[in-house]
Amino acid sequence: MNRPELSRRMVLRSAVANSLLMPGLLSELLAEEAPPARSAEPANPLAPHDPHFAPRARAVIFLFMSGGVSHVDSFDPKPQLIADHGKQVIFDHPETRNRPGYEKIFLKRPDWKFAPRGQSGIEVSDLFPHVGAQVDDLAVIRSLHTSHSNHYNATLGMHTGSFAFARPSIGSWLSYGLGTVNQNLPSFLVLAPQMPYAGTQVWASDFLPAAHQGTRVMPGAEPVANLKRRVPTERRQELELAALKSLNLAHQQTRAEDPQLAARIRSFETAHGMQGEMPQALDFSQETEATLGLYGLKPGQTDGFGWQCLAARRLVERGVRFVELIHTGSSANWDSHGNMADHGRLAPQVDQPIAGLLQDLKQRGMFDDVLVVWTSEFGRTPFNNTADAPGREHHNWAFSSWLAGAGVKRGFVYGSTDEHGIRPAEKPMHVHDFHATILHLMGIDHERLTYRHGGRDFRLTDIHGVVAPELFS
Repeated sequence: MNRPELSRRMVLRSAVANSLLMPGLLSELLAEEAPPARSAEPANPLAPHDPHFAPRARAVIFLFMSGGVSHVDSFDPKPQLIADHGKQVIFDHPETRNRPGYEKIFLKRPDWKFAPRGQSGIEVSDLFPHVGAQVDDLAVIRSLHTSHSNHYNATLGMHTGSFAFARPSIGSWLSYGLGTVNQNLPSFLVLAPQMPYAGTQVWASDFLPAAHQGTRVMPGAEPVANLKRRVPTERRQELELAALKSLNLAHQQTRAEDPQLAARIRSFETAHGMQGEMPQALDFSQETEATLGLYGLKPGQTDGFGWQCLAARRLVERGVRFVELIHTGSSANWDSHGNMADHGRLAPQVDQPIAGLLQDLKQRGMFDDVLVVWTSEFGRTPFNNTADAPGREHHNWAFSSWLAGAGVKRGFVYGSTDEHGIRPAEKPMHVHDFHATILHLMGIDHERLTYRHGGRDFRLTDIHGVVAPELFS
């Protein structure tokens, strides 16, 4: 391995970074041996980029319910499912195929009642009364479907468009395509108290430059570790970072083929910016009690989904491009095989905070340029091996999601499922179509947002994806 020899000045520069030498001395040294600015300074991977066309949204808040929310118990009313409760049905479903005890399957009625909500009259179940009260602001998609019934694969697919291999997350793609307007914060943040299915692959950048991977924030007393300076003054830290950057640039010049180095250099700059910006973004002390109440928060509270939702509003307010909120529940996620009562315990954890987020965005004038996405990796079966089974299995054939905010029709239903909620009946929307539509709202043509890797161009929607313009206002 070729290593550049350490010059006297390189050693001295390192010493400066760990001393209190005058800033003038440091500047002279850096100016004396710094490489030409344009040839050595890496391009800023997070610099703002123009979209392909005029965007309807400038930022995304992505609400992900990990585990599989039952569509027939939430946003897809099925009166015929109630009427046919206990009726045997026969088809080759991936969750019942060759499974002992599932030789026969029977329709199972919803566990919650539906009712028309708002002026639009869209039916939402009693599982989400607060969100239901905001239904006039939602575009409910009832015909979503996905390619896998396993949690890992479906979660990976919902985030990356790939159901088998790790690929860049949708947040990473938007960061790569658009950059960010606030250089002191990451462009892609993930608020996740617990790890979801597929782990960090949910927010990984994979083959995209590492600067575009999601940064995880964990609710609690210290949401982001190591934000406090470990040197006496900010000026001292700036001297150290300047010296470190000079060494990094010299190192990079001899390794121009390594794309990770530019991202690593940039990470130090972002981390420095976060030290000043992130504590302010996550400091709720100036929020009014009325605002905290919208999210179901108490003064000083630093946990819960309400905290995640308010943090998301404050982050997009400060220019973060994509914020994902992952809800896994405090002790179990939405994977209600054994008992649908788990849904009844989990829904109140998110219902008021989500409704509060929508209301807060509206009253601050942010609803017109922030897109809110609510989804799960798949739905749950409208049947089970007995009609009175307490739970439901995985169901990738059909499920519900919704969009709200920038560029989205309000009080609108897109698509439908059959009379029992088993398969899409009208306007089926695959996850690839879902992604293409989200990108379009952000001003991105999903077929043009590509990255060459391994000899070919990749994109979030692979070779698929059709935008659903009927969802647009």
